[in-house]
Amino acid sequence: MKVVLLAGGWGTRIAEESEIKPKPLIEIGGMPILWHIMKEYSHYGFNDFIVCAGYKQHLIKDWFANYYLHSSDVTFDFTEGCSVTYHQGSFDPWRVTVVDTGLNTMTGGRIKRVQPLIGDETFMMTYGDGVCDVDMNKLLEYHRRKGKIATLTSVKLEQQKGVINVGGDNAVRSFREKNRNDGSLINAGYMVLNPAIFDYIEGDDTVFEQEPLERLAEEGELMSYQHEGFWQCMDTLREKRVLERIWASGDAPWKKW
Repeated sequence: MKVVLLAGGWGTRIAEESEIKPKPLIEIGGMPILWHIMKEYSHYGFNDFIVCAGYKQHLIKDWFANYYLHSSDVTFDFTEGCSVTYHQGSFDPWRVTVVDTGLNTMTGGRIKRVQPLIGDETFMMTYGDGVCDVDMNKLLEYHRRKGKIATLTSVKLEQQKGVINVGGDNAVRSFREKNRNDGSLINAGYMVLNPAIFDYIEGDDTVFEQEPLERLAEEGELMSYQHEGFWQCMDTLREKRVLERIWASGDAPWKKW
């Protein structure tokens, strides 16, 4: 089963690093967050990836082109021409197709552009800027059991502040500290999609999270797989630092491999 990774956006909210590299290549613990996401899927046996690139897409291609080289000890022999021998290399069983899906293409458009590579198969899809400890096999089984076109993973966004009840005269009627149940469910990505999804995407200007998902919801074709475990996106520099601290602790929840 193929895994589509949306890795073409600008990542403007992490401007310090995304000025020089696409956000999926921003590193957590010395490796791109894209690598972390792929290792998650690979742990569950999903190793066929389509990377929907755009902004600075050549850097993503360069990274994969040199991945095995940089992960191995190497002998370069120039005595007769040039030969390269790899020693003690670590190699992931990945098949990676990097597609330039356009600089300004929206999320839905990027998915639409790789339709010829997916064909008539169910596939997984996620964004290139968030990690989690979702059991991918359970997510897939849930999707198949429900029999709908699309399933997204939802997580509860915890309330950050205390909760107040204000009356018409602006007097605070009650106050209590936040708790986990105050949060709303949000789309965490990590989706499973049937090929019928392509009928919901018009073209490059389609934002996947708008008309396609809204229409699927209206038609009863969108399911939510509620995840109670760890999930963290990397939209800001602060969130990057959070992920760095978690990784440095040696107990990162998404590290199942």
